[in-house]
Amino acid sequence: MSNSAVTNLDRLAAQHAQAVITDTKDRKSSDVENTVTKALGVLQEDGVYACFLYLLAKEQASKEDKKRNKKSAGEILVKYMLDLLDSLKIGWDKPSSEKAEDILSHLTQNNKRENERISLEQLLLTKETLEQMLIYARYGAKARQDEEPENGQSDQEKKS
Repeated sequence: MSNSAVTNLDRLAAQHAQAVITDTKDRKSSDVENTVTKALGVLQEDGVYACFLYLLAKEQASKEDKKRNKKSAGEILVKYMLDLLDSLKIGWDKPSSEKAEDILSHLTQNNKRENERISLEQLLLTKETLEQMLIYARYGAKARQDEEPENGQSDQEKKS
Protein backbone atom coordinates (compact mmCIF):
# COMPACT_ATOMS: atom_id res chain seq x y z
CA MET A 1 0.00 0.00 0.00
CA SER A 2 1.41 3.39 -0.94
CA ASN A 3 1.58 6.25 1.53
CA SER A 4 -1.03 8.21 -0.42
CA ALA A 5 -3.58 5.42 0.19
CA VAL A 6 -3.09 5.44 3.98
CA THR A 7 -5.75 7.36 5.88
CA ASN A 8 -5.02 8.82 9.29
CA LEU A 9 -8.21 7.77 11.09
CA ASP A 10 -7.35 9.69 14.24
CA ARG A 11 -7.01 12.90 12.24
CA LEU A 12 -10.32 12.22 10.47
CA ALA A 13 -12.04 11.63 13.82
CA ALA A 14 -10.55 14.83 15.23
CA GLN A 15 -11.55 16.90 12.18
CA HIS A 16 -15.14 15.70 12.28
CA ALA A 17 -15.34 16.20 16.05
CA GLN A 18 -14.06 19.75 15.66
CA ALA A 19 -16.67 20.39 12.96
CA VAL A 20 -19.38 19.25 15.40
CA ILE A 21 -18.11 21.67 18.05
CA THR A 22 -17.90 24.51 15.52
CA ASP A 23 -21.43 23.89 14.20
CA THR A 24 -22.91 23.69 17.72
CA LYS A 25 -21.31 26.88 19.04
CA ASP A 26 -24.72 28.58 19.29
CA ARG A 27 -25.96 25.87 21.65
CA LYS A 28 -25.26 25.42 25.33
CA SER A 29 -22.04 23.43 25.58
CA SER A 30 -23.38 21.29 28.43
CA ASP A 31 -26.29 20.22 26.19
CA VAL A 32 -23.86 19.33 23.39
CA GLU A 33 -21.67 17.41 25.82
CA ASN A 34 -24.72 15.56 27.16
CA THR A 35 -25.89 14.57 23.67
CA VAL A 36 -22.42 13.40 22.65
CA THR A 37 -21.95 11.43 25.89
CA LYS A 38 -25.29 9.65 25.47
CA ALA A 39 -24.51 8.85 21.84
CA LEU A 40 -21.09 7.49 22.83
CA GLY A 41 -22.68 5.27 25.48
CA VAL A 42 -25.18 3.85 23.00
CA LEU A 43 -22.44 3.29 20.41
CA GLN A 44 -20.20 1.46 22.89
CA GLU A 45 -22.97 -0.66 24.38
CA ASP A 46 -25.19 -1.36 21.39
CA GLY A 47 -23.32 -0.55 18.18
CA VAL A 48 -23.34 1.70 15.15
CA TYR A 49 -26.96 1.22 14.07
CA ALA A 50 -28.30 1.73 17.61
CA CYS A 51 -26.31 4.95 17.96
CA PHE A 52 -27.80 6.41 14.79
CA LEU A 53 -31.26 5.16 15.78
CA TYR A 54 -30.95 6.84 19.19
CA LEU A 55 -29.79 10.16 17.73
CA LEU A 56 -32.46 10.16 15.03
CA ALA A 57 -35.26 9.22 17.46
CA LYS A 58 -34.37 11.06 20.66
CA GLU A 59 -32.18 14.03 19.79
CA GLN A 60 -34.42 16.07 17.50
CA ALA A 61 -34.72 19.84 17.20
CA SER A 62 -37.41 21.58 19.25
CA LYS A 63 -40.43 23.09 17.51
CA GLU A 64 -38.95 26.58 17.90
CA ASP A 65 -35.65 25.45 16.39
CA LYS A 66 -37.43 23.75 13.49
CA LYS A 67 -39.29 26.99 12.75
CA ARG A 68 -35.93 28.77 12.55
CA ASN A 69 -34.38 25.92 10.49
CA LYS A 70 -31.97 25.28 13.35
CA LYS A 71 -30.75 21.71 13.78
CA SER A 72 -30.35 20.00 17.13
CA ALA A 73 -26.97 18.87 18.42
CA GLY A 74 -28.06 15.30 17.65
CA GLU A 75 -28.88 16.13 14.04
CA ILE A 76 -25.54 17.87 13.61
CA LEU A 77 -23.81 14.88 15.18
CA VAL A 78 -25.54 12.51 12.72
CA LYS A 79 -24.43 14.70 9.80
CA TYR A 80 -20.78 14.57 10.79
CA MET A 81 -20.90 10.90 11.73
CA LEU A 82 -22.20 10.16 8.22
CA ASP A 83 -19.48 12.38 6.75
CA LEU A 84 -16.90 10.41 8.73
CA LEU A 85 -18.29 7.09 7.47
CA ASP A 86 -18.05 8.39 3.91
CA SER A 87 -14.46 9.54 4.54
CA LEU A 88 -13.45 6.02 5.58
CA LYS A 89 -13.84 4.92 1.92
CA ILE A 90 -14.84 1.37 2.83
CA GLY A 91 -18.35 1.39 1.37
CA TRP A 92 -20.29 3.68 3.70
CA ASP A 93 -20.98 6.43 1.17
CA LYS A 94 -23.68 8.99 1.95
CA PRO A 95 -27.39 8.16 2.17
CA SER A 96 -29.79 9.51 -0.44
CA SER A 97 -31.32 12.07 1.96
CA GLU A 98 -31.19 13.34 5.54
CA LYS A 99 -34.50 11.66 6.44
CA ALA A 100 -34.23 9.25 9.36
CA GLU A 101 -35.74 6.39 7.34
CA ASP A 102 -33.23 6.85 4.53
CA ILE A 103 -30.28 7.03 6.90
CA LEU A 104 -31.30 3.89 8.79
CA SER A 105 -32.03 2.05 5.56
CA HIS A 106 -28.66 3.12 4.21
CA LEU A 107 -26.91 1.70 7.27
CA THR A 108 -28.63 -1.67 7.00
CA GLN A 109 -28.66 -2.10 3.21
CA ASN A 110 -25.29 -1.09 1.99
CA ASN A 111 -25.28 -0.85 -1.80
CA LYS A 112 -22.07 -2.74 -2.43
CA ARG A 113 -22.19 -5.95 -4.39
CA GLU A 114 -22.83 -9.07 -2.31
CA ASN A 115 -19.19 -10.22 -2.40
CA GLU A 116 -18.00 -6.75 -1.31
CA ARG A 117 -20.21 -6.19 1.72
CA ILE A 118 -18.69 -4.43 4.71
CA SER A 119 -16.78 -7.03 6.68
CA LEU A 120 -16.75 -7.51 10.43
CA GLU A 121 -13.28 -5.94 10.56
CA GLN A 122 -14.53 -2.90 8.67
CA LEU A 123 -17.55 -2.62 10.96
CA LEU A 124 -15.32 -2.75 14.05
CA LEU A 125 -13.01 -0.16 12.50
CA THR A 126 -16.06 2.02 11.82
CA LYS A 127 -17.25 1.68 15.40
CA GLU A 128 -13.81 2.50 16.84
CA THR A 129 -13.41 5.54 14.58
CA LEU A 130 -16.88 6.85 15.49
CA GLU A 131 -16.07 6.30 19.17
CA GLN A 132 -12.89 8.33 18.79
CA MET A 133 -14.81 11.12 17.05
CA LEU A 134 -17.39 11.22 19.84
CA ILE A 135 -14.69 11.21 22.53
CA TYR A 136 -12.98 14.16 20.86
CA ALA A 137 -16.32 15.96 20.47
CA ARG A 138 -17.09 15.41 24.15
CA TYR A 139 -13.72 16.85 25.15
CA GLY A 140 -14.29 19.76 22.76
CA ALA A 141 -17.68 20.52 24.29
CA LYS A 142 -16.20 20.26 27.78
CA ALA A 143 -13.35 22.61 26.86
CA ARG A 144 -15.81 25.10 25.43
CA GLN A 145 -17.88 24.82 28.61
CA ASP A 146 -14.82 25.61 30.72
CA GLU A 147 -14.23 28.73 28.62
CA GLU A 148 -17.81 30.01 28.97
CA PRO A 149 -18.44 32.41 31.85
CA GLU A 150 -20.87 31.14 34.48
CA ASN A 151 -24.28 32.84 34.52
CA GLY A 152 -23.15 35.18 31.77
CA GLN A 153 -20.55 36.83 33.99
CA SER A 154 -17.01 37.41 32.87
CA ASP A 155 -14.06 36.67 35.15
CA GLN A 156 -13.68 40.43 35.75
CA GLU A 157 -17.28 40.77 36.94
CA LYS A 158 -16.89 37.84 39.36
CA LYS A 159 -13.86 39.42 41.03
CA SER A 160 -15.64 42.74 41.65
